[in-house]
Amino acid sequence: MAGTVSTCFFFVFLLSLLLPFQISAEESSEKEFVLTLDHSNFHDTVSKHDFIVVEFYAPWCGHCKKLAPEYEKAASILSSHDPPIVLAKVDANEEKNKDLASQYDVKGFPTINILRNGGKNVQEYKGPREADGIVDYLKKQSGPASTEIKSADEATAFIGENKVAIVGVFPKFSGEEFDNFSALAEKLRSDYDFGHTLNAKLLPRGESSVSGPVVRLFKPFDELFVDFQDFNVEALEKFVEESSTPVVTVFNNEPSNHPFVVKFFNSPNAKAMLFINFTAEGAEAIKSKYREAAEQYKQQGVSFLVGDVESSQGAFQYFGLKEEQVPLIIIQHNDGKKFFKPNLEADHIPTWLKAYKDGHVAPFVKSEPIPETNDEPVKVVVGASLEDIVFKSGKNVLLEFYAPWCGHCKQLAPILDEVAISYQNEADVVIAKLDATANDIPSETFDVQGYPTVYFRSASGKLSQYDGGRTKEDIIEFIEKNRDKPAQQEQGKDEQEQGKDEL
Repeated sequence: MAGTVSTCFFFVFLLSLLLPFQISAEESSEKEFVLTLDHSNFHDTVSKHDFIVVEFYAPWCGHCKKLAPEYEKAASILSSHDPPIVLAKVDANEEKNKDLASQYDVKGFPTINILRNGGKNVQEYKGPREADGIVDYLKKQSGPASTEIKSADEATAFIGENKVAIVGVFPKFSGEEFDNFSALAEKLRSDYDFGHTLNAKLLPRGESSVSGPVVRLFKPFDELFVDFQDFNVEALEKFVEESSTPVVTVFNNEPSNHPFVVKFFNSPNAKAMLFINFTAEGAEAIKSKYREAAEQYKQQGVSFLVGDVESSQGAFQYFGLKEEQVPLIIIQHNDGKKFFKPNLEADHIPTWLKAYKDGHVAPFVKSEPIPETNDEPVKVVVGASLEDIVFKSGKNVLLEFYAPWCGHCKQLAPILDEVAISYQNEADVVIAKLDATANDIPSETFDVQGYPTVYFRSASGKLSQYDGGRTKEDIIEFIEKNRDKPAQQEQGKDEQEQGKDEL
C-alpha cells in the first residue's frame, strides 16, 4: 500500500543549503555538446575515453532540469579544452537503461560520475553545479592528481584559507614514498586538493627546514596543519580522513563550512548536535565546554556539530524541536534512536554526555501531544501513545502510517472511517492512524518507505503488513483473517505465561 515518497538519510533540510543549483538565463545553442548515451552505445563510447563525465538523470527530476543548461554550457566550453573533455548523459528513467543505472549505483537524480581509463575507474562528481564551476572542477580533475608547487605564491594560492589541502614534501619526485603519495592523490582527488614540492620553505605554515618525505595537511580549523610520515597508502588515507574532520563542525550560513557539514552527516558515527543562538549571552562558554567534551569523546564513535539556531530551522522541524528549548543537544544514531537534553547550561554538558555514554539516558521520541479526546471512529496514535495503544492494549490494531499531504492517504481516510464504524461494537478491534511526518516510528518494527503504509497487530502480538485492496470489504476480510478472537487471546496469554514459567 506504500505510495511513492522521497527518502534519504536524515536532515532533508540540508539539501537546499548544501546542494545549490543556479539556473542559467542563457538558452543552449542549437548544437548539443552533451552526448546522449543509452544501453546500446554506453560501453562502446566510454571505452574510447580516458576521461569522460556521465550524468544519470530522470526527465521529471527538477534538479536535473535546473542542471541541464549549465551542464550543456560547460560541455560547450570543455569541447575546446586541450584535450577536449567530454560530457554525456543517460536517461536512467528509461526501462532499457535501468540495468545500466543499477550498475553505476544510481539511487537519486542527478547522479554524476567521472569515468577514467575507459570506464575502469569510477569516481563520484563532487563539484559545483553551475557552468563555470563545472568547467574549473573538471579541468582540475582531468589533469594530474597532484600539482607541483614551485613558489611561495603558488603555495599560498593552492592552499587557500577555507579548504583542506594536502602537500607532500620530497627530496625527489621518485621512490616508494612519492609513488604511494601519488596513488593516494589519485584515489582521493575528487575529495581533496593534492600538491607536492621539493622545498618546505615555500609552504605558509609548519617546519620549513624539513626535506621530507613528509605529508603536511593544511586545514582552516583546529591546529591549522598537521604532519604525517607513514607512507603506507592505507595509513595515509586514514590520516587524511581523520585530520580533515573538525573536532566540532560548525553549521551556519557560511558556504565554506558546507563541505565539512556534509562530511559530518556522512560519518558512520553517532552524531551529537548542539543548537544554540551564537550571539546569545553565555553562548561562548557553552561552546567551549562542548568542545572540551568533543575532544574527550571524538575517538569513541561520536562526531560533534554546533549549529546556529538561525541556520537550523530545518533541523528543528525534522526533530520536532522548539526554539524555547535552546540551548539543546540532540544525539542521533544511524538506527534512528535519538537522545535529547534541552535548556542546558555549560556545566550540564560533561555530566549529560557521560550519562549518555554509560547508557543512562532514555531515548527521545518525537511526538505530537497525546489527544485530550480520542473519540472519533479512527483513533489517533502519536509517538508517545504508540506503545500503549498498539503494543500494550491487548487488542487487534490496524494502524495506518500517513502523511497529511499524501493524496492516497486522503482517499483512504473515509474508507478507514467506514471500517472503524463496522467494528465500533467490538472493543477488541481498533482502527488507528499515525502522522508519520510528525511522530517517530520504531524502524526496527515498522518498515515505512511510503504513504500510506498499513500494519496489523493481532491481540496476541502477531505483526503483518497489509498490502491488499483499498476497499472496505478488502480491509475487513484481512482483519477477520488475522485477528485473534477473545478465546484465542486467552489461549495466547496462557501460552505466553507458560513460556515464562519454563524460562
